[in-house]
Amino acid sequence: MARAATPAAPRALRLLGAALLLLLLVPAGRRAAGAPVAAELRCQCLQTLQGIHLKNIQNVKVTPSGPHCAQTEVIATLKNGQDVCLNPEAPMVRRIINKMLNKGSTN
Repeated sequence: MARAATPAAPRALRLLGAALLLLLLVPAGRRAAGAPVAAELRCQCLQTLQGIHLKNIQNVKVTPSGPHCAQTEVIATLKNGQDVCLNPEAPMVRRIINKMLNKGSTN
């Protein structure tokens, strides 16, 4: 014999679904724009910044494209310790990379 569904069951399922959706969305909203994602076998940069002032940068890491990611990634570590992803195609980012490379070759 089939049981008749109680009126509270569909409401409870909707509430459960809404709660699960909320749990999925909250961590995604907390990530800063341009922040790298911690993973090794996929792209680390989901969003990129077009540039940042050179005086705020402590270090720059350029990861060439490969099997882990189809695009070149530029991750800058700022002097405040924050990591940000930069757009490698942006003219300002290219100048930053060239300055950092020239700075390293003169030492």
